[in-house]
Amino acid sequence: MEEEVQMILEETKDSMFKALKHLEEELRKVRAGKASADMLQGITVEYYGSPTPINQVASIKLLDARTLVVVPFERKIISDIERAIFQSNIGITPQNDGENIRLSVPPMTEERRRDLVKQSKGYGEQTKIVIRNARKDGNEMVKDLVKNGLSEDIGKDSEETIQNLTNEYNTKVDKMLTVKEEEIMTI
Repeated sequence: MEEEVQMILEETKDSMFKALKHLEEELRKVRAGKASADMLQGITVEYYGSPTPINQVASIKLLDARTLVVVPFERKIISDIERAIFQSNIGITPQNDGENIRLSVPPMTEERRRDLVKQSKGYGEQTKIVIRNARKDGNEMVKDLVKNGLSEDIGKDSEETIQNLTNEYNTKVDKMLTVKEEEIMTI
């Protein structure tokens, strides 16, 4: 029975860790007025009939703090890459010069910065919901074990451990959001 409790605790911790990693990826995509190759992560290009990540059909270079250059490996797919970037709604209009695609990140207004902070906090809240759901699932599994013969003391200790994990991961989410907010609001 105690091995099952350990497995439940590990599963719960793993779910919370995955939620935190997902938040990290989402926050990386939120641009803070600076150009970054991460802005194009998740954009796929139709390449020989199959959707392919943009970084597999082109190299992405940082020209300066506000400009990205996308250099396709094959010139014939430049319009497909341009279309994919335009349709991704990242808020930047691609400029095609026949060989490269330039992406100029416009300077951000105060209102846009506040919107990005709000968007980041939304991601954080979604992550906290996932963490709370992992806590709920873990506690339910522990309660089932208690019904099936696990001592109530071990059950209570396990629930307390799960709550401590929840608090720990919620604190990590808050720290990540604070860092991202400072990054966004810094001019």
